[in-house]
Amino acid sequence: MEGETSWVNNCFENPTRDIGEFDSFSEHSDEENKEVNAISVDSILPDDLLERILACLPIASIFRAGCVCKRWHEIVSSRRFLWNFSPVLPQKPWYFMFTSSDEPVGYAFDPILRKWFGIDLPYIQKSNWLIASSCGLVSFMDNDSRSELYVCNPITKRCRKLQEPPGLKVYDYSALAISVNRISHGYTISIVKSKLGPGTFFQSDLSIHIYDSETRMWVTSCTEVMTGWRGGDESVICGGVLYFLIYSAGGGATETRHGLIRYNLSNRSSHGLLIRSFIKVPCPLTCGRLMNLNEKLVMVGGIGKQDRPDIIKGIGIWVLNGKDWQEIARMPHKFFQGFGEFDEVFASSGTNNHIYIQSYGAPALLVFDINQKQWKWSQKCPVSKRFPLQLFTGFCFEPRLEMAP
Repeated sequence: MEGETSWVNNCFENPTRDIGEFDSFSEHSDEENKEVNAISVDSILPDDLLERILACLPIASIFRAGCVCKRWHEIVSSRRFLWNFSPVLPQKPWYFMFTSSDEPVGYAFDPILRKWFGIDLPYIQKSNWLIASSCGLVSFMDNDSRSELYVCNPITKRCRKLQEPPGLKVYDYSALAISVNRISHGYTISIVKSKLGPGTFFQSDLSIHIYDSETRMWVTSCTEVMTGWRGGDESVICGGVLYFLIYSAGGGATETRHGLIRYNLSNRSSHGLLIRSFIKVPCPLTCGRLMNLNEKLVMVGGIGKQDRPDIIKGIGIWVLNGKDWQEIARMPHKFFQGFGEFDEVFASSGTNNHIYIQSYGAPALLVFDINQKQWKWSQKCPVSKRFPLQLFTGFCFEPRLEMAP
């Protein structure tokens, strides 16, 4: 198919390389010289039963299983397996950490096996590209010309290049979001563009552009001039509603440095967007990160000091109920200190019941489980900081085999 490249076969022929050593599932008998008449269980299991057994493995183990023999390889790489048996067990989201500021290289953390894996992302050229994920698919757009836009499955390497988004060709800020329908596997992509007004930073032109994978067409659903505010690079889609952060363009009080816009994708309107759908943030923030956790909007934010809102004093997690924010967790001080020197901005993303938080200045990764209210460091990423200005960032995604763009 034009514009789409599949790495499914290569993915199973050259499985994800594990940074650590895999555990061995074989044991040597103490009586190695003793002849034992054994029957291979694999030889007596029918394909459908073997498929069900393999489908219960974690994603990384399924890749390794495909290297055992030709029969297993054919099973785990078949369309039948991908569509009907993957995944039988729920998979926890992985976190991909970029370990270079110039090249799109890095490692992915599997919280089930608690291991890092080296995987390659197709097409992406720099780690500063805009990235969004949903239900196993990842969308990324270049941050320079903002004309290259792709959707891919980072596990199978299946990828599709989308047509260039409409609207302004030159703009100052953009926010990317994707939402995948778990039943139909169709997806919606949104881009919020913002351009500062000529000769003044107090006004900005804002536009919202929506892509539908079923029609493969873009629609410009909203254009508006904002006064005192501008768009940014933070957005997410939850339950058919687009949320994105806006930032004070000057002239406002310190407690209103950030704001949230709620935009219903099914009831699109092009006038009065800011007035009707503005939601205040829960407290002065140094930065905010939006994410969809089980179709609920969750924000991870750096809590600023009252007298110096640009200086971070802690990190909080809130869920939006209507127009009200409910704080569900605050990072314990020992974990906050564990990052060392923590900047006022940081990387954070999450899905299902897991949230990842990462400092731009170090490869340390902290995981928060919402259900268990538990904070835990990941295993140490197999990379070290080589120079003082080296930056790290990343994103989380669901590891799924059956999703294709």
